[in-house]
Amino acid sequence: MLRDIRKEYQLFELAGKDLPNHPFDLFQIWLQDAIGNKQDEPTAMTLSTCADGYPDSRVVLLKELNREGFVFFTNYTSTKGRQIEGNNRVALNFFWSKIERQVRVKGVAEKLDEKQSVDYFHSRPRASQLGAWASEQSSEIMDRETLESRFSHFEKLFEGQEIEKPAQWGGFLVRPAQIEFWQGRSNRLHDRIRYVLQEDRWLTSRLAP
Repeated sequence: MLRDIRKEYQLFELAGKDLPNHPFDLFQIWLQDAIGNKQDEPTAMTLSTCADGYPDSRVVLLKELNREGFVFFTNYTSTKGRQIEGNNRVALNFFWSKIERQVRVKGVAEKLDEKQSVDYFHSRPRASQLGAWASEQSSEIMDRETLESRFSHFEKLFEGQEIEKPAQWGGFLVRPAQIEFWQGRSNRLHDRIRYVLQEDRWLTSRLAP
C-alpha cells in the first residue's frame, strides 16, 4: 500500500558551519553533487506559475545559473509564457533523489534580452531549432501527423541555411527572493535552511522539518 512506502534519509547533513554567505554558492555545490552522482536530469526543475487563480506546474530545464538567477527557455506564447506575463512571481523546485536533496526557489521571472536568447537558440541542435518553429506550444492540434507535417515544412524551408530564432521563443531569468535548501535526514528530522534576500543581503534561518 502507498502508506507503507518508506525511505530512510541518511546520506548527508546540512550544518550551519557549511553555509556560504551566498545561496548560489551552495546551489552550485549541490548541483555538481547531483551531476557527479549521476542523478537523472539533474538540471530538471519544476516551474510553478499562478495567473488565473490556480497554481500550474511543469518541469523545465535549467540552462544557466549566474549571480542574477536561474535561466530557462520556452515559447513566450505557451501557457507558462502567458501566465508569467500575467503574473511574473514564480516558484522553482529541484529534487535530487540520489543525494536526498531538494531546493525550493521563490522569485520573479523576466525575459532575457534578445541577444542572449538568439545566442542560446543557435547553440541548440538543429532538430531542436526546427522543433521551436514546428510547435505552437500549448495550442490544440488535430493529431500527431499535424505536428510532424509542420516539422517537415520548416525542415524544407530552412534547408541549407541557418535557422533564425522564432520571435515568440526566448529565455526567462528567475531572480530569486528566497531559496530553501532541504537535506533529507533520519527519523524525518530533515535539515531545512532558508535564505531570504533583504536589501541586497542574504539572511539565513533554520526551519523545523
